[in-house]
Amino acid sequence: MDSVSQNLLDWYDRHARSLPWRVPPLQSAKGIRPNPYHVWLSEVMLQQTTVAAVKSYFEKFLKIWPRLCDLAAASEEDVMKAWAGLGYYSRARNLKACANTVAAEYGGQFPTSQADLIKLPGIGDYTSAAIAAIAFGEKTAVVDGNIERVITRLLADATPLPAAKEICRAEMGRITPDDRPGDFAQAMMDLGATVCTPKRPACALCPVSQHCTAYRLGTMEQFPVKLPKKAKPLRRGAAFVAIREDGAVLLTKRADKGLLAGMSGVPTTGWTASQNGATGAEAAPFSLPFGTQWTGCGTIRHTFTHFHLELEIYSAADLPIGFSAPAPDGWWSSAHSLPDEALPTVMKKSLSAAIPNAFKQKS
Repeated sequence: MDSVSQNLLDWYDRHARSLPWRVPPLQSAKGIRPNPYHVWLSEVMLQQTTVAAVKSYFEKFLKIWPRLCDLAAASEEDVMKAWAGLGYYSRARNLKACANTVAAEYGGQFPTSQADLIKLPGIGDYTSAAIAAIAFGEKTAVVDGNIERVITRLLADATPLPAAKEICRAEMGRITPDDRPGDFAQAMMDLGATVCTPKRPACALCPVSQHCTAYRLGTMEQFPVKLPKKAKPLRRGAAFVAIREDGAVLLTKRADKGLLAGMSGVPTTGWTASQNGATGAEAAPFSLPFGTQWTGCGTIRHTFTHFHLELEIYSAADLPIGFSAPAPDGWWSSAHSLPDEALPTVMKKSLSAAIPNAFKQKS
């Protein structure tokens, strides 16, 4: 076994993070593997999301849907509600599609090879490699952001990302041992997350520092090399929070395609980069009953992957109970039900600007 691999596995046996989807290394070394459903669920949730944010969602999903067949039988609406707040909502739709496919085409059992896993909805190079290695013991080249950082430092490779991904994948394939490939992948992830951190890495605690070219040169924080990020454009719009006299709030379902597809939210204008776009109360997509009007509640700001968004928030309170939902696919959500709706973070911000205690009923 490569000395890097052996040193890292020895370190992992002593310092592995305790995570709810993991089998501890000493059990894994005896051939005990984690539930593939748990591995898949955690890996999808962890895409572009921190471990700390994922833990509670992972546990919630398992409580509601303890087996893959339970998730496959659920409605997409319920899955989106449970996912609300975790972001990157295409993952939730792919999660449901993948569960449906595995249930219908594979008898509820995940295929065991990376070559077959990558054919499933929402599973790409990294996720297929991780599931194959961790759940099924296949020797694969698992490369995530943490592993990219570790390997580019080990090699002191100045190739900028994303071009460096292929170099990292090749090196990971070379040093991954035939025995315990899943533990090795997780050890690399843990090393990047806890020791080989982006800033001020704890090289004195690193089990492979003697093999690290960047450590020898004192250039650890220069790797990985990243191209300058393009400035994100700013888009503007307005959101309208209509509140009945019984406290119910008007919600609508967003279109099935596009950003936040299929999620719930308050009615909004379009989101435009133009300074001339209508974002005032006059841009409301429906009229209020006689004697009521929109009141400004300030502006909220939210950042998406590719742009920043500023929304002017307007509210109209004490609307009569007989006022019908004036928006396509609209409904009135009671104050009690509001925290359980499939509301993305930007919509929760919008509602909180108009109703400060809207989400304090539940943690």
